[in-house]
Amino acid sequence: MKAAFFTLGCKLNQCETEALADAFEKQGFGISDFSEEADVYVVNTCTVTSKSEQKARRVIRKASRDNPESLVLVTGCYAQLEPELIRELGENVMSVTLDRKDLIMDMAGYLGSGQAEGKDLYKSAGFWLESHSGGFDEAEARFRFSAADFNFHARAFVKIQDGCDHRCAYCRVCLARGKSVSLASDTLMERLKELEKKGYEEIVLTGVNIDSYNDGDMNLSDLLKRIIDETEHFRIRLSSLEPKTLLSRDLSILSHPRICDHFHVSAQSLSDSVLERMNRPYEAQAVKDAVKRLRELKDDPFIAADIIAGFPGETDDEHGVTVTNLRELNFSRIHVFPFSPRPDTAAWDMKPQIPERITGERTEEIRKISTEAYDKYLQDQVGKTLQVLIEEEKTSNDVKFWEGTAGNYLRVRIPFDTSVERGTLVNCRIESLKSGVLYGMNNHIY
Repeated sequence: MKAAFFTLGCKLNQCETEALADAFEKQGFGISDFSEEADVYVVNTCTVTSKSEQKARRVIRKASRDNPESLVLVTGCYAQLEPELIRELGENVMSVTLDRKDLIMDMAGYLGSGQAEGKDLYKSAGFWLESHSGGFDEAEARFRFSAADFNFHARAFVKIQDGCDHRCAYCRVCLARGKSVSLASDTLMERLKELEKKGYEEIVLTGVNIDSYNDGDMNLSDLLKRIIDETEHFRIRLSSLEPKTLLSRDLSILSHPRICDHFHVSAQSLSDSVLERMNRPYEAQAVKDAVKRLRELKDDPFIAADIIAGFPGETDDEHGVTVTNLRELNFSRIHVFPFSPRPDTAAWDMKPQIPERITGERTEEIRKISTEAYDKYLQDQVGKTLQVLIEEEKTSNDVKFWEGTAGNYLRVRIPFDTSVERGTLVNCRIESLKSGVLYGMNNHIY
Protein backbone atom coordinates (compact mmCIF):
# COMPACT_ATOMS: atom_id res chain seq x y z
CA MET A 1 0.00 0.00 0.00
CA LYS A 2 1.04 3.59 -0.57
CA ALA A 3 0.46 6.88 1.24
CA ALA A 4 0.94 10.47 0.07
CA PHE A 5 1.11 13.68 2.08
CA PHE A 6 0.36 17.36 1.47
CA THR A 7 1.22 20.06 4.00
CA LEU A 8 -0.01 23.64 4.22
CA GLY A 9 1.21 26.25 6.68
CA CYS A 10 3.94 26.47 9.26
CA LYS A 11 7.05 24.48 10.21
CA LEU A 12 5.04 22.85 13.00
CA ASN A 13 2.73 21.32 10.40
CA GLN A 14 5.78 20.18 8.42
CA CYS A 15 7.15 18.57 11.57
CA GLU A 16 3.91 16.72 12.27
CA THR A 17 3.56 15.59 8.64
CA GLU A 18 7.07 14.13 8.78
CA ALA A 19 6.08 12.17 11.89
CA LEU A 20 2.92 10.89 10.19
CA ALA A 21 4.84 9.85 7.06
CA ASP A 22 7.50 8.13 9.18
CA ALA A 23 4.80 6.14 10.99
CA PHE A 24 3.16 5.07 7.72
CA GLU A 25 6.48 4.02 6.22
CA LYS A 26 7.52 2.04 9.28
CA GLN A 27 4.16 0.24 9.28
CA GLY A 28 4.29 -1.09 5.75
CA PHE A 29 3.43 1.80 3.43
CA GLY A 30 5.45 3.13 0.55
CA ILE A 31 5.55 6.95 0.40
CA SER A 32 4.33 8.46 -2.88
CA ASP A 33 4.37 11.95 -4.26
CA PHE A 34 0.98 13.58 -3.71
CA SER A 35 0.46 13.82 -7.47
CA GLU A 36 0.88 10.05 -7.83
CA GLU A 37 -1.43 7.13 -7.13
CA ALA A 38 -1.82 6.17 -3.48
CA ASP A 39 -4.20 4.29 -1.20
CA VAL A 40 -4.21 6.98 1.50
CA TYR A 41 -3.83 10.72 1.02
CA VAL A 42 -3.14 12.82 4.11
CA VAL A 43 -3.72 16.59 3.96
CA ASN A 44 -2.40 18.64 6.88
CA THR A 45 -4.26 21.96 6.81
CA CYS A 46 -3.74 25.55 7.97
CA THR A 47 -6.25 28.19 9.05
CA VAL A 48 -4.07 31.33 9.21
CA THR A 49 -5.70 32.93 6.15
CA SER A 50 -8.78 32.32 4.03
CA LYS A 51 -6.45 31.62 1.08
CA SER A 52 -4.79 28.76 2.94
CA GLU A 53 -8.23 27.29 3.59
CA GLN A 54 -9.26 27.74 -0.04
CA LYS A 55 -6.10 25.96 -1.18
CA ALA A 56 -6.80 23.13 1.25
CA ARG A 57 -10.31 22.68 -0.15
CA ARG A 58 -8.97 22.57 -3.72
CA VAL A 59 -6.35 19.97 -2.80
CA ILE A 60 -8.85 17.83 -0.88
CA ARG A 61 -11.51 17.94 -3.61
CA LYS A 62 -9.00 17.00 -6.31
CA ALA A 63 -7.55 14.11 -4.29
CA SER A 64 -11.06 12.84 -3.56
CA ARG A 65 -12.30 13.23 -7.15
CA ASP A 66 -9.22 11.71 -8.81
CA ASN A 67 -8.94 8.81 -6.37
CA PRO A 68 -12.47 7.68 -5.43
CA GLU A 69 -11.29 4.31 -4.08
CA SER A 70 -8.65 5.89 -1.84
CA LEU A 71 -8.98 7.32 1.66
CA VAL A 72 -8.43 11.08 2.03
CA LEU A 73 -7.52 11.91 5.65
CA VAL A 74 -7.67 15.61 6.51
CA THR A 75 -6.24 17.01 9.72
CA GLY A 76 -4.59 20.21 11.00
CA CYS A 77 -5.97 23.52 12.26
CA TYR A 78 -8.59 23.98 9.54
CA ALA A 79 -9.92 20.47 10.09
CA GLN A 80 -10.10 21.18 13.82
CA LEU A 81 -12.28 24.26 13.35
CA GLU A 82 -14.40 23.18 10.36
CA PRO A 83 -14.69 19.36 10.50
CA GLU A 84 -18.21 19.21 9.03
CA LEU A 85 -17.29 21.40 6.07
CA ILE A 86 -14.23 19.22 5.40
CA ARG A 87 -16.30 16.04 5.37
CA GLU A 88 -18.60 17.52 2.71
CA LEU A 89 -15.72 17.85 0.22
CA GLY A 90 -15.89 14.21 -0.87
CA GLU A 91 -17.48 10.88 0.00
CA ASN A 92 -14.06 9.40 0.78
CA VAL A 93 -12.89 12.40 2.85
CA MET A 94 -12.44 11.89 6.59
CA SER A 95 -11.76 14.81 8.95
CA VAL A 96 -9.54 14.08 11.96
CA THR A 97 -9.45 16.80 14.63
CA LEU A 98 -6.23 17.80 16.36
CA ASP A 99 -7.10 16.02 19.59
CA ARG A 100 -7.09 12.76 17.58
CA LYS A 101 -4.41 13.61 15.03
CA ASP A 102 -1.79 11.43 16.71
CA LEU A 103 -4.07 8.40 16.25
CA ILE A 104 -3.43 8.59 12.50
CA MET A 105 0.03 7.18 13.23
CA ASP A 106 -1.49 4.15 14.94
CA MET A 107 -4.16 3.76 12.27
CA ALA A 108 -1.37 3.31 9.72
CA GLY A 109 -0.47 0.00 11.33
CA TYR A 110 -4.03 -1.28 11.04
CA LEU A 111 -4.49 -0.16 7.45
CA GLY A 112 -1.07 -1.44 6.39
CA SER A 113 -1.21 -4.77 8.23
CA GLY A 114 -3.54 -6.42 5.77
CA GLN A 115 -6.52 -6.40 8.16
CA ALA A 116 -8.19 -3.78 5.96
CA GLU A 117 -7.16 -5.46 2.69
CA GLY A 118 -10.08 -5.79 0.30
CA LYS A 119 -12.26 -3.61 2.50
CA ASP A 120 -13.47 -0.07 2.00
CA LEU A 121 -10.62 2.05 3.38
CA TYR A 122 -12.94 4.87 4.46
CA LYS A 123 -15.13 2.52 6.50
CA SER A 124 -12.10 0.70 7.90
CA ALA A 125 -10.47 3.94 9.06
CA GLY A 126 -13.73 5.18 10.57
CA PHE A 127 -14.22 1.90 12.44
CA TRP A 128 -10.66 2.04 13.75
CA LEU A 129 -10.99 5.65 14.97
CA GLU A 130 -14.30 4.94 16.68
CA SER A 131 -12.85 1.96 18.55
CA HIS A 132 -9.62 3.56 19.74
CA SER A 133 -9.03 6.35 22.24
CA GLY A 134 -5.24 6.34 22.17
CA GLY A 135 -4.67 6.08 25.91
CA PHE A 136 -2.66 9.32 26.15
CA ASP A 137 -3.55 12.52 27.97
CA GLU A 138 -3.94 15.64 25.83
CA ALA A 139 -0.47 17.08 26.44
CA GLU A 140 1.26 13.72 25.89
CA ALA A 141 -0.67 13.11 22.67
CA ARG A 142 0.44 16.47 21.26
CA PHE A 143 4.09 15.43 21.49
CA ARG A 144 3.82 11.97 19.99
CA PHE A 145 4.81 13.53 16.66
CA SER A 146 8.45 12.52 16.70
CA ALA A 147 9.94 11.28 13.45
CA ALA A 148 13.04 9.10 13.53
CA ASP A 149 13.57 9.55 9.79
CA PHE A 150 12.47 12.38 7.51
CA ASN A 151 10.98 11.82 4.06
CA PHE A 152 10.58 15.38 2.82
CA HIS A 153 13.51 17.30 4.33
CA ALA A 154 17.25 16.87 4.74
CA ARG A 155 16.98 18.62 8.10
CA ALA A 156 15.16 17.26 11.14
CA PHE A 157 12.20 18.93 12.86
CA VAL A 158 11.45 18.59 16.56
CA LYS A 159 8.27 19.88 18.16
CA ILE A 160 9.07 21.49 21.51
CA GLN A 161 5.86 23.44 22.16
CA ASP A 162 2.23 23.60 21.04
CA GLY A 163 -0.70 25.95 21.55
CA CYS A 164 -0.77 29.64 22.42
CA ASP A 165 -1.98 31.66 25.41
CA HIS A 166 -2.15 34.92 23.46
CA ARG A 167 -5.44 36.09 22.00
CA CYS A 168 -4.39 38.27 19.08
CA ALA A 169 -7.40 39.89 17.43
CA TYR A 170 -6.74 38.43 13.96
CA CYS A 171 -5.68 34.86 14.80
CA ARG A 172 -7.65 31.69 15.33
CA VAL A 173 -4.72 29.30 15.59
CA CYS A 174 -5.06 29.63 19.37
CA LEU A 175 -8.67 28.44 19.02
CA ALA A 176 -7.54 25.38 17.07
CA ARG A 177 -4.41 24.50 19.05
CA GLY A 178 -5.53 25.41 22.58
CA LYS A 179 -3.41 26.56 25.50
CA SER A 180 0.38 26.49 25.46
CA VAL A 181 2.07 23.24 26.48
CA SER A 182 5.74 22.26 26.32
CA LEU A 183 7.66 19.04 25.80
CA ALA A 184 9.60 17.90 28.85
CA SER A 185 13.25 18.85 28.37
CA ASP A 186 14.48 15.36 29.31
CA THR A 187 12.30 13.81 26.58
CA LEU A 188 13.45 16.45 24.13
CA MET A 189 17.10 15.75 24.85
CA GLU A 190 16.56 12.03 24.23
CA ARG A 191 15.03 12.79 20.84
CA LEU A 192 17.75 15.26 19.89
CA LYS A 193 20.53 12.83 20.81
CA GLU A 194 18.94 10.08 18.71
CA LEU A 195 18.73 12.42 15.72
CA GLU A 196 22.35 13.43 16.26
CA LYS A 197 23.38 9.75 16.24
CA LYS A 198 21.56 9.35 12.93
CA GLY A 199 23.73 12.11 11.48
CA TYR A 200 21.30 15.01 11.11
CA GLU A 201 23.32 18.20 10.74
CA GLU A 202 20.46 20.65 11.28
CA ILE A 203 17.51 20.44 13.65
CA VAL A 204 14.62 22.92 13.58
CA LEU A 205 12.88 23.60 16.89
CA THR A 206 9.21 24.15 16.16
CA GLY A 207 6.00 25.13 17.91
CA VAL A 208 3.11 27.56 17.70
CA ASN A 209 4.96 29.96 19.99
CA ILE A 210 8.33 28.56 21.07
CA ASP A 211 8.98 31.71 23.13
CA SER A 212 6.50 30.36 25.68
CA TYR A 213 8.48 27.13 26.15
CA ASN A 214 8.43 26.22 29.83
CA ASP A 215 9.51 23.11 31.67
CA GLY A 216 9.52 23.84 35.39
CA ASP A 217 11.97 26.73 35.77
CA MET A 218 13.44 26.17 32.29
CA ASN A 219 12.58 28.70 29.57
CA LEU A 220 13.67 28.82 25.93
CA SER A 221 17.03 30.41 26.72
CA ASP A 222 17.78 27.77 29.35
CA LEU A 223 16.72 25.05 26.95
CA LEU A 224 19.08 26.26 24.22
CA LYS A 225 21.96 26.28 26.71
CA ARG A 226 21.16 22.71 27.73
CA ILE A 227 20.97 21.56 24.11
CA ILE A 228 24.37 23.07 23.30
CA ASP A 229 25.93 21.67 26.48
CA GLU A 230 24.61 18.12 26.00
CA THR A 231 24.95 17.68 22.23
CA GLU A 232 27.96 18.06 19.99
CA HIS A 233 27.50 19.02 16.41
CA PHE A 234 24.17 19.78 14.69
CA ARG A 235 23.21 23.36 14.04
CA ILE A 236 19.97 24.69 15.54
CA ARG A 237 17.33 26.66 13.67
CA LEU A 238 14.54 28.45 15.50
CA SER A 239 11.06 29.18 14.25
CA SER A 240 9.33 32.53 14.82
CA LEU A 241 10.26 34.65 17.86
CA GLU A 242 8.28 37.34 19.69
CA PRO A 243 9.83 40.83 20.11
CA LYS A 244 8.88 40.95 23.79
CA THR A 245 10.66 37.67 24.52
CA LEU A 246 13.82 38.82 22.78
CA LEU A 247 13.96 41.77 25.19
CA SER A 248 12.66 40.26 28.42
CA ARG A 249 15.14 37.38 28.67
CA ASP A 250 18.87 36.89 28.48
CA LEU A 251 19.16 35.40 25.02
CA SER A 252 22.90 35.88 24.68
CA ILE A 253 23.00 32.15 23.88
CA LEU A 254 21.75 33.11 20.39
CA SER A 255 25.28 34.29 19.61
CA HIS A 256 26.53 30.69 19.78
CA PRO A 257 27.86 29.56 16.37
CA ARG A 258 25.65 26.44 16.40
CA ILE A 259 22.50 28.59 16.34
CA CYS A 260 21.66 29.64 12.79
CA ASP A 261 22.02 33.31 11.94
CA HIS A 262 18.42 33.37 10.73
CA PHE A 263 15.59 34.82 12.78
CA HIS A 264 11.92 35.42 12.11
CA VAL A 265 10.35 38.19 14.17
CA SER A 266 6.58 38.17 14.57
CA ALA A 267 5.98 41.91 14.15
CA GLN A 268 2.55 42.12 12.37
CA SER A 269 2.61 45.95 12.31
CA LEU A 270 4.97 48.78 13.23
CA SER A 271 2.24 51.26 14.15
CA ASP A 272 1.54 51.43 17.89
CA SER A 273 -2.17 52.13 17.43
CA VAL A 274 -2.60 49.20 15.04
CA LEU A 275 -0.66 46.89 17.36
CA GLU A 276 -2.99 47.90 20.18
CA ARG A 277 -6.08 47.04 18.11
CA MET A 278 -4.43 43.74 17.19
CA ASN A 279 -4.02 43.02 20.92
CA ARG A 280 -0.30 42.51 20.47
CA PRO A 281 1.63 42.78 23.78
CA TYR A 282 4.26 45.32 22.64
CA GLU A 283 4.83 48.58 20.77
CA ALA A 284 6.86 49.24 17.63
CA GLN A 285 9.87 50.29 19.68
CA ALA A 286 10.09 46.76 21.08
CA VAL A 287 10.47 45.41 17.53
CA LYS A 288 13.22 47.95 16.84
CA ASP A 289 15.03 47.05 20.06
CA ALA A 290 14.67 43.32 19.37
CA VAL A 291 16.14 43.66 15.86
CA LYS A 292 19.00 45.76 17.24
CA ARG A 293 19.68 43.08 19.85
CA LEU A 294 19.77 40.31 17.24
CA ARG A 295 22.26 42.26 15.15
CA GLU A 296 24.44 42.70 18.24
CA LEU A 297 24.38 38.95 18.84
CA LYS A 298 25.05 37.84 15.25
CA ASP A 299 27.18 39.22 12.42
CA ASP A 300 24.83 40.25 9.58
CA PRO A 301 21.98 37.84 10.42
CA PHE A 302 19.05 37.22 8.08
CA ILE A 303 16.07 38.75 9.91
CA ALA A 304 12.60 38.31 8.48
CA ALA A 305 9.30 39.66 9.75
CA ASP A 306 5.56 39.12 9.32
CA ILE A 307 3.41 42.15 8.52
CA ILE A 308 -0.37 42.34 8.06
CA ALA A 309 -1.50 45.02 5.62
CA GLY A 310 -4.96 46.56 5.73
CA PHE A 311 -5.90 45.64 9.30
CA PRO A 312 -9.37 47.03 10.12
CA GLY A 313 -9.24 50.77 10.77
CA GLU A 314 -5.67 51.13 9.47
CA THR A 315 -5.36 54.73 8.26
CA ASP A 316 -3.00 56.06 5.63
CA ASP A 317 -0.93 57.60 8.42
CA GLU A 318 -0.72 54.30 10.35
CA HIS A 319 0.33 52.47 7.20
CA GLY A 320 2.88 55.22 6.55
CA VAL A 321 4.37 54.76 10.03
CA THR A 322 4.76 51.02 9.38
CA VAL A 323 6.41 51.68 6.02
CA THR A 324 8.83 54.24 7.51
CA ASN A 325 9.79 51.84 10.30
CA LEU A 326 10.23 48.96 7.88
CA ARG A 327 12.68 50.99 5.82
CA GLU A 328 14.55 51.97 8.97
CA LEU A 329 14.76 48.39 10.26
CA ASN A 330 15.92 47.00 6.90
CA PHE A 331 14.59 43.48 7.37
CA SER A 332 16.20 40.93 5.07
CA ARG A 333 12.75 39.82 3.97
CA ILE A 334 9.18 40.79 4.86
CA HIS A 335 6.35 38.28 4.67
CA VAL A 336 3.39 40.58 4.07
CA PHE A 337 -0.18 39.31 4.20
CA PRO A 338 -3.33 41.20 3.25
CA PHE A 339 -5.65 41.17 6.28
CA SER A 340 -7.87 38.09 6.17
CA PRO A 341 -10.88 38.22 8.54
CA ARG A 342 -11.09 34.96 10.48
CA PRO A 343 -14.32 33.68 12.03
CA ASP A 344 -14.59 33.76 15.83
CA THR A 345 -11.79 36.32 16.22
CA ALA A 346 -12.10 39.86 17.59
CA ALA A 347 -11.15 41.35 14.22
CA TRP A 348 -13.85 39.40 12.35
CA ASP A 349 -16.36 42.26 12.52
CA MET A 350 -14.06 45.18 13.36
CA LYS A 351 -14.90 48.40 11.56
CA PRO A 352 -14.02 50.00 9.29
CA GLN A 353 -12.83 47.27 6.96
CA ILE A 354 -10.19 48.50 4.51
CA PRO A 355 -11.25 48.26 0.84
CA GLU A 356 -9.55 45.41 -1.00
CA ARG A 357 -8.00 47.81 -3.52
CA ILE A 358 -6.28 49.85 -0.80
CA THR A 359 -5.15 46.74 1.06
CA GLY A 360 -3.69 45.44 -2.19
CA GLU A 361 -1.80 48.69 -2.81
CA ARG A 362 -0.38 48.65 0.71
CA THR A 363 0.61 45.00 0.36
CA GLU A 364 2.47 45.72 -2.88
CA GLU A 365 4.27 48.71 -1.38
CA ILE A 366 5.59 46.58 1.49
CA ARG A 367 6.39 43.73 -0.88
CA LYS A 368 8.53 46.10 -2.95
CA ILE A 369 10.45 47.15 0.16
CA SER A 370 11.01 43.46 0.92
CA THR A 371 12.25 42.69 -2.59
CA GLU A 372 14.73 45.56 -2.53
CA ALA A 373 16.07 44.57 0.89
CA TYR A 374 16.29 40.89 -0.02
CA ASP A 375 18.15 41.59 -3.26
CA LYS A 376 20.62 43.80 -1.37
CA TYR A 377 21.16 41.10 1.27
CA LEU A 378 21.83 38.54 -1.46
CA GLN A 379 24.37 40.81 -3.15
CA ASP A 380 26.17 41.31 0.14
CA GLN A 381 26.81 37.55 0.43
CA VAL A 382 29.15 37.42 -2.57
CA GLY A 383 32.68 36.86 -1.31
CA LYS A 384 31.55 35.44 2.04
CA THR A 385 31.88 31.84 3.22
CA LEU A 386 28.57 30.28 4.28
CA GLN A 387 27.85 26.95 5.94
CA VAL A 388 25.39 25.17 3.64
CA LEU A 389 23.25 22.10 4.31
CA ILE A 390 23.12 20.07 1.08
CA GLU A 391 19.52 19.12 0.31
CA GLU A 392 18.93 18.33 -3.36
CA GLU A 393 20.75 17.07 -6.41
CA LYS A 394 19.52 19.04 -9.43
CA THR A 395 20.21 19.31 -13.14
CA SER A 396 19.99 22.37 -15.39
CA ASN A 397 21.04 22.40 -19.05
CA ASP A 398 22.51 18.91 -18.57
CA VAL A 399 24.74 20.16 -15.74
CA LYS A 400 24.36 18.56 -12.31
CA PHE A 401 24.76 20.59 -9.13
CA TRP A 402 23.94 20.46 -5.45
CA GLU A 403 21.49 22.92 -3.89
CA GLY A 404 21.14 23.61 -0.19
CA THR A 405 20.33 26.11 2.52
CA ALA A 406 22.85 28.27 4.31
CA GLY A 407 22.67 29.02 8.00
CA ASN A 408 21.13 32.38 7.12
CA TYR A 409 18.40 30.53 5.16
CA LEU A 410 19.57 31.51 1.68
CA ARG A 411 19.55 28.95 -1.12
CA VAL A 412 23.01 28.15 -2.50
CA ARG A 413 24.13 26.06 -5.48
CA ILE A 414 27.53 24.38 -5.69
CA PRO A 415 29.11 22.14 -8.36
CA PHE A 416 28.20 18.49 -8.08
CA ASP A 417 30.75 16.55 -6.04
CA THR A 418 30.52 12.81 -5.39
CA SER A 419 32.23 13.26 -2.02
CA VAL A 420 29.21 15.27 -0.85
CA GLU A 421 25.94 13.66 0.23
CA ARG A 422 22.44 14.91 0.94
CA GLY A 423 22.30 16.16 4.51
CA THR A 424 26.01 17.10 4.60
CA LEU A 425 27.16 20.47 5.92
CA VAL A 426 29.78 22.15 3.72
CA ASN A 427 31.55 25.48 3.91
CA CYS A 428 31.02 27.36 0.65
CA ARG A 429 32.64 30.52 -0.60
CA ILE A 430 29.98 32.46 -2.51
CA GLU A 431 31.38 33.32 -5.93
CA SER A 432 28.44 34.92 -7.72
CA LEU A 433 24.78 35.88 -7.76
CA LYS A 434 22.77 35.06 -10.89
CA SER A 435 19.03 35.64 -11.30
CA GLY A 436 18.51 35.73 -7.57
CA VAL A 437 20.48 32.51 -6.89
CA LEU A 438 23.78 32.29 -5.02
CA TYR A 439 26.56 30.14 -6.50
CA GLY A 440 29.45 28.93 -4.40
CA MET A 441 32.44 26.61 -4.31
CA ASN A 442 32.74 23.85 -1.76
CA ASN A 443 35.76 24.68 0.40
CA HIS A 444 35.49 21.62 2.61
CA ILE A 445 33.01 19.42 4.43
CA TYR A 446 32.23 20.93 7.79
